[in-house]
Amino acid sequence: MKLSVIVPAYNAEKTIRQCLDSILAQTRPVDELIIINDGSRDGTESILCEYAERFPNVVRYMTVENGGQGRARNIGFEQSTGGWIGYVDSDDWIDPEMYEKLIAAAEEANADLALCEVLAHFPDGSTAEEYIYRPDRVIAAAGFPNNKLFRRTLVEGIRYPEEKLWYEDAEYTARAIRRAGKITHIPETLYHYRRGLPSTMNNNNAQKNLDLLTIMMHLEEEFLPQNRDDFEFLILNHILLDGMNRVQAMTAKDKNEVLFLLREYVRDRIPRLSDSHSFQEETRNRRIIMWMNYHGLTGLSEIILNLRKGRS
Repeated sequence: MKLSVIVPAYNAEKTIRQCLDSILAQTRPVDELIIINDGSRDGTESILCEYAERFPNVVRYMTVENGGQGRARNIGFEQSTGGWIGYVDSDDWIDPEMYEKLIAAAEEANADLALCEVLAHFPDGSTAEEYIYRPDRVIAAAGFPNNKLFRRTLVEGIRYPEEKLWYEDAEYTARAIRRAGKITHIPETLYHYRRGLPSTMNNNNAQKNLDLLTIMMHLEEEFLPQNRDDFEFLILNHILLDGMNRVQAMTAKDKNEVLFLLREYVRDRIPRLSDSHSFQEETRNRRIIMWMNYHGLTGLSEIILNLRKGRS
């Protein structure tokens, strides 16, 4: 079965060569490498033209008006023909054996989705594993599509939101995970992700975190009422924990308004934390931070988190 890899690119001239080289060096060769140049204003397009000329049977690119990463990925998917679909961001890279291992694992398990672990790389040279797979709570892997291999038949009816929303990855992957008949996991860090570079998630725009509410309202239709437990897990982890902690750390003048709206959404969907199975199964430390954020004590939870970081 053919393998198509889709790369959305925006102003990626400094990193895209490493990205494309890593994809083209796969031990299981990629059949289609489709790059969507999302209105870049640097030298990205000239680099893509060069790769398309060097690898005419594999590399294809299309330049479109800037419309956001979600739209670019959707366009790439529409241009693809592979039975296996992978996504790689233009500032990341992958191990040479990533797709060979993911395809082998998926075929052996007859799985719709295979995933590996991610290694984050920081500007100071340090690294850290992220997006840890949890066999007891598979929905925890939602939020990041690039360490995953999707069977085309699984995602043909799924699209990334195109409203230039943050967290569009969470919606896409959550839908795919919920619909997958079987998922298999490789406990190896095969995907490499740059952290600390300028990105949509690394700024002081508190209001954009309200996109989380739009994404969650989309997912309500997907998960409720049959999958309420998994849906509450997404609310608790993406909004009450990660989202609110991210906003609290900002200096934006409107951050308290954003925190209020995020908290009210959680309280409306989960009126009593103690009644949530997803909350009860979290670790004690995570429950403490969630409880504080739920009750409007985000300043105190920030202090505790900073103290823990200082001791680590």
